[in-house]
Amino acid sequence: MTPTEFATQRRTELFDALVDLFLAEGFAHLTLGDIAARLRCSKSTLYTLAGSKEQLVRAATVHFFRRATEEVEARVRPITGARQRIVAYLSAVGAELSTASDRFMTDLDAFPPAREIYERNTRIAADRVRELIDEGVTAGEFRGVHAAFAADLTATMMVRIQQGGVRDRTGLDHADAYRELATLLTAGISA
Repeated sequence: MTPTEFATQRRTELFDALVDLFLAEGFAHLTLGDIAARLRCSKSTLYTLAGSKEQLVRAATVHFFRRATEEVEARVRPITGARQRIVAYLSAVGAELSTASDRFMTDLDAFPPAREIYERNTRIAADRVRELIDEGVTAGEFRGVHAAFAADLTATMMVRIQQGGVRDRTGLDHADAYRELATLLTAGISA
């Protein structure tokens, strides 16, 4: 392994550990010293990842969504049929978000740079759902629906799920809420 490959691998490992820590415990209450101690590294090592705690949180949030997107798309890739692909996609999104503690979600919502990343990824996910709906309409699996409206409806529910409104009103956790959303969406647009 070359020094560059080692550095890249080490950086990825640190970000993975950082994301796992934040998902489990949130981040608002942690200092850089706390984070370094938990990751068994020095604060100077953390500064190689980002110049401040705020930048570190933002970078970790980007890393989380990049990792989650790769996992979601890997789960959808082998699936055929538009309905099954939408169900797989939304279920996988729910599964990825189910690893996030309530504290993480609260911290994410309260920290504008991280919240903006979440909102951007929600828009990207809604666009992906729109693409999947368009594929289903083209294939004749779904009736001719306004795919952008269905995607916007999906995005609205994704935000409510993220903010805890769905859990508070229904008792559904993130993963179950995404499965229910997938079921309602695909049943509503089926041909």
